Amino acid sequence: MIRPVVMLPDPVLGRPCRPVRQLDEVALALAADLVDTMRASSHSVGVAAPQIGVSLRAFCIDVTGHHKARSCHGEVVLFNPVIVETGAGALPPEVGREGCMSVPDLTGDVARAPSLVVQGTTPTGAEVVLEVDAFEARAVQHELDHLDGLLFLDRVVAGERVFRRRRYR
Repeated sequence: MIRPVVMLPDPVLGRPCRPVRQLDEVALALAADLVDTMRASSHSVGVAAPQIGVSLRAFCIDVTGHHKARSCHGEVVLFNPVIVETGAGALPPEVGREGCMSVPDLTGDVARAPSLVVQGTTPTGAEVVLEVDAFEARAVQHELDHLDGLLFLDRVVAGERVFRRRRYR
């Protein structure tokens, strides 16, 4: 089901999320709703549970076909994701432009690790470890921030690096 996207300043966006305790029908419905909501927006490559008003540690991403993607694991839904390693050889963070469905009028330049390893549980109950880089790494970090109550605005490299979003038709 496509859910309405929660907008800033809704307080759910600023709170750390609770872990998903069991993969029951509620968790599976959440996973499906995350994917449906992401797919409903043509420019979205990810949605985190708090963005649909649910304060649980879950997100989905899919960078398939994005011109900045190098690694691409396709459609991924993770419960209780954690970063287990950042940066291959401790590469310096890379600055890139980010936007967010919960902050529809702004974008900003954010420094992120260019690669990382993330671990989490899929809706099938499988524990997975994903090595991601480039745009997929940025997307994972962006969604993980949502689970910790952070927005890209909390991470912009400088105040003057926030911009009005271009309107897409």
